[in-house]
Amino acid sequence: MFDDDDLAAIREAREEWESETLDPVLDGYGERSERFATVSNHEVDRLYTPEDVADLDYDEDLGFPGEPPYTRGVYPTMYRGRTWTMRQFAGFGTPSETNERFHYLIEEGQTGLSTAFDMPSLMGLDSDDPMSDGEVGREGVAVDTLRDMEIIFDGIDIGEVSTSFTINPSAPVIYAMYVAIADQQGVPREEIRGTLQNDMLKEFIAQKEWVVPPRPSLDIVVDTVEFAVEQTPKFKPISVSGYHIREAGSTAIQELAFTLADGLAYVEACRERGLDVDEFAPQLSFFFNSHNAIFEEVAKFRAGRRIWARLVEEWYGAESDASKAMKFHTQTAGQSLTAQQPLNNVVRVTIQALAGVLGGTQSLHTNSFDEALALPSEDAVRVALRTQQIIAEESGAADIVDPLGGSFAVEALTDEIEAAAMAYIEAIREMGDGSMREGVLAGIDEGYFHREIGDSAYEYQERVEDGEEVVVGVNAYTVAEDTEAEILRVDEEVQEKQRSRLAEVKAERDDEAVEDALTALDDGIESDENVMPAIVDAVKTYVTMGEIMDLFEAHHGSYRESIGVA
Repeated sequence: MFDDDDLAAIREAREEWESETLDPVLDGYGERSERFATVSNHEVDRLYTPEDVADLDYDEDLGFPGEPPYTRGVYPTMYRGRTWTMRQFAGFGTPSETNERFHYLIEEGQTGLSTAFDMPSLMGLDSDDPMSDGEVGREGVAVDTLRDMEIIFDGIDIGEVSTSFTINPSAPVIYAMYVAIADQQGVPREEIRGTLQNDMLKEFIAQKEWVVPPRPSLDIVVDTVEFAVEQTPKFKPISVSGYHIREAGSTAIQELAFTLADGLAYVEACRERGLDVDEFAPQLSFFFNSHNAIFEEVAKFRAGRRIWARLVEEWYGAESDASKAMKFHTQTAGQSLTAQQPLNNVVRVTIQALAGVLGGTQSLHTNSFDEALALPSEDAVRVALRTQQIIAEESGAADIVDPLGGSFAVEALTDEIEAAAMAYIEAIREMGDGSMREGVLAGIDEGYFHREIGDSAYEYQERVEDGEEVVVGVNAYTVAEDTEAEILRVDEEVQEKQRSRLAEVKAERDDEAVEDALTALDDGIESDENVMPAIVDAVKTYVTMGEIMDLFEAHHGSYRESIGVA
């Protein structure tokens, strides 16, 4: 980009600037801090010049949008063609309440649905299980049988909308129910669109929700991928999720590295099943956090696309451009939201959403300002959605492809993040003796990820406690305030309503068909067959979530993390 003479002239000019312009200011006034760093504690320089990107090869490292290595975006026109999918997370209480919220969001201009489930559903428990007591419908919608999904999507043509499901241990059951809804509505399976999170490796690393141990969990994930390739080619069966890794306290670099390591582990597991990388890789998607350090986040997204494009080709022989193009969803940082001065969260979310857009995300969820207090209220959800719409329609950020590309600072940060993330990836691969799949599993077993994330979380909190990391309204610019606010409260009768519906379904269903379906699934698990066809058949007989997940636990056993256990 710049020849040696150019760089020498810039170096000389910078030295002159430092001595004649900068030094007198530093001597007289200094700077706000002796050290400047991102929220991940990645130090940033005062000034970036062409010297910081002297080794950048435009063709190899940047290229053009829509072409490898996709640093500048996965589509040639990006948001000039169409904006990202605006996908607000929704789900609470009963299925009928969630159905009402879905209809409201669609009427307000949302372009994709995103479903939140309650804790029992996330853990594969039915609402009438004693372990579910007090949690039914609390942090998301309760789903026990196909009847609940029928209510959630009543009046919604799933052939016309893309739906995301944030669920993991019991993800195959929810996926099967969505396929069953498509069959009921007469929507061809090959036409349904959406994303299943279904990232069990991330669960063992960060979010800590599981039913069976890591290895059988990974096998079940591969079953969903194999089924999706054959049956639902427009539906993404995994959303490899760095979001929860970041929410657990990781740095941006750890989030990127551990997420890509998980994605590569899934690639290896699918290839071991006999699937061709160009057959399934285009259906993999990713899910990242967007935090407050806007330039670090933009660089993280750009570095991630570049790493993925290179590694799937070099390590696994991917030839298809669709396999190399890393597409991802972004959610603003829940961890950054504060209960103090909650309206400040509107500003935080706007900055984070803008970072996702400048970084080239394919879909975006903006958190609501009241989520540090409770599930989002209707007014707060509307503000969150309007934030995206204002960025899309009024800011101009959607009008230029990769608008920060070529920035000396952003390109330097992209290179730095890529190098640091690759160091982690290579270390994890080495833990598996050259296998990323085995390296990730070893990292889980040995507590490697747990320690890395825990150390980063502790160091961040120390910086907040010391005042080195400023959190407006928490450790700086505080005010005495009345914390009372209008928040969404889940009706105390939700649990009883849900349990009554479940009892009705059990009383009305064909018991013989249920028994036959469970026997077929049991046989499939025992013989190591792909379990997805049997799960689809089972949910159509109104077999419950808990009945299905109990079978998996009976075959594979439960799992208890050994980290920190004496």
